[in-house]
Amino acid sequence: MTSLSFLAIVIFGLFSLSRLPVDLYPDIETNTIMVLTAYPGASASDIETNISRPLENSLNTVSNLKHITSRSSENLSLIQLEFEYGNDINELTNDVRDKLDMVKSQLPDNAETPIIFKFSSDMIPILILSVEAGESQQALYKILDDNVANPLARIPGVGTVSINGAPKREIQVYCDPAKLEAYNLTVEAIGAIIGAENRNIPGGSLDIGNETYALRVEGEFKDAREMESIVVGTVGGANVYLRDVARVVDTVEERTQEAYTNAIRGGTIIVQKQSGANSVNIAKQVLAKLPELQKNLPPDVKLGIIWDSSENILETIDSLTETVLYALLFVVLVVFLFLGRWRATLIISITIPLSLIASFVYLAITGNTINIVSLSSLSIAIGMVVDDAIVVLENVTTHIERGSAPSQAAIHGTNEVAISVVASTLTMIAVFFPLTMVTGMTGVLFKQLGWMMCVIMVVSTVAA
Repeated sequence: MTSLSFLAIVIFGLFSLSRLPVDLYPDIETNTIMVLTAYPGASASDIETNISRPLENSLNTVSNLKHITSRSSENLSLIQLEFEYGNDINELTNDVRDKLDMVKSQLPDNAETPIIFKFSSDMIPILILSVEAGESQQALYKILDDNVANPLARIPGVGTVSINGAPKREIQVYCDPAKLEAYNLTVEAIGAIIGAENRNIPGGSLDIGNETYALRVEGEFKDAREMESIVVGTVGGANVYLRDVARVVDTVEERTQEAYTNAIRGGTIIVQKQSGANSVNIAKQVLAKLPELQKNLPPDVKLGIIWDSSENILETIDSLTETVLYALLFVVLVVFLFLGRWRATLIISITIPLSLIASFVYLAITGNTINIVSLSSLSIAIGMVVDDAIVVLENVTTHIERGSAPSQAAIHGTNEVAISVVASTLTMIAVFFPLTMVTGMTGVLFKQLGWMMCVIMVVSTVAA
């Protein structure tokens, strides 16, 4: 029965190990949420009066709030909320969103919808790609969005694919103030007319036999020159067209970022993963997809790799894995050096992988990853898990040397030192268990270490 139990632990442990995601750090979620609200054209004092204060008054009532600070500058309000550690950041985000919905009607009409930012280790990019472009520079954003960002976003586990530094097409309308005044028109009115004209409108459905066809009126402009023929008003019964009062330019929006690769202007693509996804596997899938995506791009657009987090993760994990294996080897050699018997050394050595493998079951159940903290825990535990086995084995061996049968020696020898072994294990647990109750960022980092050490020590005692 005991052998079957240990065999089950090994099977479940190895199965869990094969399914565990690999990452550099544990899943870290901070206790901070930021609310960003843009109000174009407003001064810092207007931002504070009309944006920051109403939002602060509403957000002050969010539960588990520790501190709230705001910063008002031209065109922008930034509110930072710091919460008590130990609360679900997703639930807190929902509470913040509810409070913002309640106060949204009090904000100025021209203010943009508040944007909520929460920070976690999942926001760290797993890949940063470079883009070089020549003749396609003006349409680069559209090209990358259609042919690179959207296909990559469909890869399982990929969270966000963002394009930075690439020119984005923009249709600019330059109105002549004198002509607007002459025709009694305003910029706001022209903007509203353009928005109303540039729309696709559903037209219902049409039944023909057994088939039903959806109808729509396509109003979106295919070419910027079509906008020049929009009717923006009438004077004396004659239509006033947009070309009569304004100039339409098909260009790119004003750029706040520039990206160069090998002195060639282009852009960057940042790939982030979903929460709990395997960073290494996702990076492999994205890199495998790039040659296929490159074929769909214009000849002058070239993709490259600026940073691949999977390389750093694998190097770190491989280094720690090597450390664990060396530690295992040295522990076995030291045990053999002092015991002087291969049979006893082999028996004790079996408890090491058994105890370590059991910790993988804990990682799988709790949704953790293989990272530098979990591997460091294994390295620390290797030297401790053999202590109980050595004590029990030596006492059993003493009984055998005195003439007891092996089965009787195992029973009596184990019973004699059972209390001492359990006390030793509880002492070690008393050292590491408090790590599971530490709060703050320290608790986020070391809680996994504390639980893994406790699990490993308990299993090693049972195995002994």
